[in-house]
Amino acid sequence: MNLTSLFMHHLPFIQTIENIFKPDQTVMDELVSHLELRIYRKGDYLLKADETCRYFYFIEKGLVKLFFDNGDKDFIMTFFSENSFFTELSGFLTGNPSKYMIVALEPTQVLRIHKDVVVRLCKNNHSAETLFSKLYSKAPVNMMGRISEMLEDDGKKRYINFLKQRPDLIQRISLGDLADYIGITQVSLSRIRARKF
Repeated sequence: MNLTSLFMHHLPFIQTIENIFKPDQTVMDELVSHLELRIYRKGDYLLKADETCRYFYFIEKGLVKLFFDNGDKDFIMTFFSENSFFTELSGFLTGNPSKYMIVALEPTQVLRIHKDVVVRLCKNNHSAETLFSKLYSKAPVNMMGRISEMLEDDGKKRYINFLKQRPDLIQRISLGDLADYIGITQVSLSRIRARKF
């Protein structure tokens, strides 16, 4: 497939990047030429605990969760759906094994690019460095908001926030995953859902 065909085939990827920052054309050409397509079934792991995350991902179709197991239950940090960029940032940047896992919640199609390509691009081109610094900066901001929410809000408030922020996911995730995300039991979640507010 030539570069023009690749560009047409990966238009959502390109448009999403350009909404964040428009890099030099040489950077975009390089990114598109190194994209790898991967298809996962529901329940397949993109990353397991103690593995090192070596890819930056873009979801074309589907849904994944980023989570860790604290021994008693899963703690879900976030969900990623169509047209999202994501990675397990601490492992990706440090090269250390991750305590987090990423699993597909639906049949999921992603484009991925290897860390080595990203590092080389950022080293050789300022606009690539700017693009990836913008992509990287989203994770800590989201993480701080998530930590604040878990510390300051009760289960009801977290549920209401989820309904407002991610209404697209309510029919796509299980009640168990929703409860794990909010940080309450399924019984408590059922009580909250039964109330009118």
